[in-house]
Amino acid sequence: MTAAAPIAVALDAPNLETAARWASLVTPHVSTLKVGLELYLKYGPDAVASIRGASRIQVFLDLKLHDIPNTVAGAARSVARLKPAYLTVHAQGGADMIKAAVEAVPQTKITAVTVLTSLGEGDLAATGLAGPASDAVRRLAALAVGAGARALVCSPQEVAAVRAEIGTEIDLITPGVRPKGAKADDQTRISTPEEALAAGADLLVIGRPITGAADPGAAAAAIAAGLRHRA
Repeated sequence: MTAAAPIAVALDAPNLETAARWASLVTPHVSTLKVGLELYLKYGPDAVASIRGASRIQVFLDLKLHDIPNTVAGAARSVARLKPAYLTVHAQGGADMIKAAVEAVPQTKITAVTVLTSLGEGDLAATGLAGPASDAVRRLAALAVGAGARALVCSPQEVAAVRAEIGTEIDLITPGVRPKGAKADDQTRISTPEEALAAGADLLVIGRPITGAADPGAAAAAIAAGLRHRA
């Protein structure tokens, strides 16, 4: 049996039926399904149950929690029964907040989001976050890992620098991944799947290039085949 590719398909669907259909089509080819705010806020825990179905595929619950430590810990505990492999928090919430999430759900990899891939240098300056982006990402990565995060989200362009900063034990997850020739959409710091893996990424988040295709299953299979060919 062919191993699933290290891809998390972002199921940003308008309804649960569409998300479940996409999930069933891509599950044979990828390792992970990502449930984000759009789907979770509309359907709650049912979103996870529906897209997981009877499969053993791992779920990446991308809620980007960002609040005071006590509130984030409570929110993390509230989704623990869903058994997500990954649960995101914003690294900018600080070390105490990240540590609270880690302690609340030790069986889940708390995943710290460093700098959103939709932000460019001008956006960082406007929000008061000292750049360049690569420096901001490395600072936040070191802070998060020091607080106990076991995975990080950064753009493919920062993967190599982050890997050098935090070592090999932390999972690096990269959104902003687009096959060659695909539209950038609202992503700014992007690369191809092959480039992201070569830089040291462990898991690639890919959404619209797969879910927006006429046949999402075929699109996922094609990207997965390209990664196996590279290996």
